[in-house]
Amino acid sequence: MKKFLNDPRQFVEDCLEGILAAHADFYRTQPGNSKAIVLQHFSAQNRVSIVTGGGMGHLPLFLGYLGDGLCAGAAMGNMFSTPGYDSVTWVTEQVPHDQGILYIIGNYVGDIMNFELAASQARQKGIPTRTVIVTDDIATAPSEERPSRRCISGIALIYKVAGAAAAMGCSLDEVAEIAEYANNHLGSIGVAFTPCQLPDTQTPIFSIGENEMEIGVGIHGEPGVRRTKVRRSREIAEYMFDQIQADLTLDEGDEIALMVNGLGATAQEELFILYLDLHQLCEKQKISIGCRYIGNYATTFGMNGASVSVLKLDQRLRSLLMAPSYSPLVRY
Repeated sequence: MKKFLNDPRQFVEDCLEGILAAHADFYRTQPGNSKAIVLQHFSAQNRVSIVTGGGMGHLPLFLGYLGDGLCAGAAMGNMFSTPGYDSVTWVTEQVPHDQGILYIIGNYVGDIMNFELAASQARQKGIPTRTVIVTDDIATAPSEERPSRRCISGIALIYKVAGAAAAMGCSLDEVAEIAEYANNHLGSIGVAFTPCQLPDTQTPIFSIGENEMEIGVGIHGEPGVRRTKVRRSREIAEYMFDQIQADLTLDEGDEIALMVNGLGATAQEELFILYLDLHQLCEKQKISIGCRYIGNYATTFGMNGASVSVLKLDQRLRSLLMAPSYSPLVRY
């Protein structure tokens, strides 16, 4: 495996320290623990703080979503691993919390357990908390079983609407309601041409033929729900959009936010080809794209492929997505 690394066992720490060295004026960490990170300066103290976190290997998730109009803190784990409870607790205590804390996390058992432990301790100290668990991956369960779905790239859109609501001064319950509402109108699906390989291993997470592709892959490199021969981008786009359209019951006249997300090793040029195919499908079906995002928003450590996320819009969600935000690692 050819990678820029020194000691594979120190990969996560080296990466985080590189980010912190590049943006020392933006991030602050727990002394002796680079995996617990908050903003260096908070633009507003008297508002709800959003805290997130998860394993490394998905940049710009999760650290990249700290910023103005976004999240206030993040707890990071090792590669594809749950953040430590101590990191979540430190971040919780460091961010402004008089108006409460909203945890936004993916639907993964370890993340839920450690964030809930931190939330319980916070509440004992008088800090109000709410938790929104993102469940956007339509490949993992039918719509009537949405709570059991895992989280993939769509969480980036949840950060945006919730962060904007918090910046506007909405209450903790209001910000949580907006995030839950967006999650219930969100669908994503991923396709991979290659597996990923972690820095400390010598074998890929799964095997796939040279002319095959995996549909429905997870954010940790989990195999998909269907394997086929590699298709043209137009055919891939049609399959992905058909699945999401059916799940969200999109109809003529609806407006959506559309995200085409690279999994880490996909050229930006390819993402724009995929976007064009999706754009033309929407035009044909008279579905309006109100907001569009093309780039790397939730990766899988060098996997070659892409995911597509669709958020069904109304006036409130559109205005929240259009609100200003800033992070050095993410551009909306």
